[in-house]
Amino acid sequence: MKCVNHYGGYLCLPKTAQIIVNNEQPQQETPAAETVGAAANAVATSGAAGGVGASGMASSGVVPGTGYVASAAAVAGPEVQTGRNNFVIRRNPADPQRIPSNPSHRIQCATGYEQSEHNICQDIDECTAGTHNCRADQVCINLRGSFACQCPPGYQKRGEQCVDIDECTMPPYCHQRCVNTPGSFYCQCSPGFQLAANNYTCVDINECDASNQCAQQCYNILGSFICQCNQGYELSSDRLNCEDIDECRTSSYLCQYQCVNEPGKFSCMCPQGYQVVRGRTCQDINECETTNECREDEMCWNYHGGFRCYPRNPCQDPYVLTSENRCVCPVSNAVCRELPQSIVYKYMSIRSDRSVPSDIFQIQATTIYANTINTFQIKAGNENGEFYLRQTSPVSAMLVLVKSLSGPREYIVDLEMLTVSSIGTFRTSSVLRLTIIVGPFSF
Repeated sequence: MKCVNHYGGYLCLPKTAQIIVNNEQPQQETPAAETVGAAANAVATSGAAGGVGASGMASSGVVPGTGYVASAAAVAGPEVQTGRNNFVIRRNPADPQRIPSNPSHRIQCATGYEQSEHNICQDIDECTAGTHNCRADQVCINLRGSFACQCPPGYQKRGEQCVDIDECTMPPYCHQRCVNTPGSFYCQCSPGFQLAANNYTCVDINECDASNQCAQQCYNILGSFICQCNQGYELSSDRLNCEDIDECRTSSYLCQYQCVNEPGKFSCMCPQGYQVVRGRTCQDINECETTNECREDEMCWNYHGGFRCYPRNPCQDPYVLTSENRCVCPVSNAVCRELPQSIVYKYMSIRSDRSVPSDIFQIQATTIYANTINTFQIKAGNENGEFYLRQTSPVSAMLVLVKSLSGPREYIVDLEMLTVSSIGTFRTSSVLRLTIIVGPFSF
């Protein structure tokens, strides 16, 4: 058979049927009961077996495929004879808007359809009517003429039951962690990450911007953060707060004298008479160049950590001052015959606890006589043997410190140079009175 469309329906005809369409006849209004005849008036005859009316085809009351009511009057119309086994169909245009209706006739509908009030077959929605047999865990889907039972999204049919699909066992939906739920799933992120807007990707949380817990410095890293402290501080056990580092406890060599711990740093102090240089070292203050309390008839002598005032004229009777710090006993005075010819006053300072042996002062003859022999000795001030005088040449000697000295303390040492002529006719001596001031510290 072949399907032939016409206004308001279709016909199933043998493939050998010839179709004649008459578009010349004017459209006519026909009664509702004869709508089918207006749509398709046809008579088929057979040259061999005699004429067979098309009403026999429609005697069942249904024109195949049309859904319209058919009757004997509905198929009336002009007859056209053709050759043997050929059908002749004459079709006139019908009003497509007219819906045939005849409540006195019943139509037969296929399974899954029912007759409507307009006498057409319409689909039965079994899902809405509740005539389906889907299980409680299934979803009813209406189809044309039937229905289907499906599992809800996130479930798959296994036998007669719907079981949950574990999406987390499939190719990775989630960037980091997948959590399966009945019929669905959701994504989770590791600590330090958060879900992006697509609910799949995990993006790093910048904890330094969101909720900075660090006491001082915060550095964001992928999935976490680290805290650091400013110089002079260290992280506490909670890795968030910062505690002051007591640098003075870590080392005893930070400062030359005294270390003072401060929040986040330290500072060095020096004793009185010293000043801090380069942050850590103590340097002696030369009070003689700044401020001192010496009188006009006194001279200021600076030493390590302080200063002292000495008389500008140190000479004592019978000695008289001839030049700076030089006292001479006049030869005209008989007392001077048993005394050194001259006494020269010198001053020096050394640090406390100086390493020994150490050369500290050199004495040298200022006047050299021909045919004379010079000898050097410590005449006074070396009762405990702290010093040793070593002659280095015929006219000079070196004072050597052989015992470590601690200050503050003052030593006065008389160094004598004895000059004797080679023939024994001449003998004289001179003294260098050396004042040694030992500072209170080793710097």
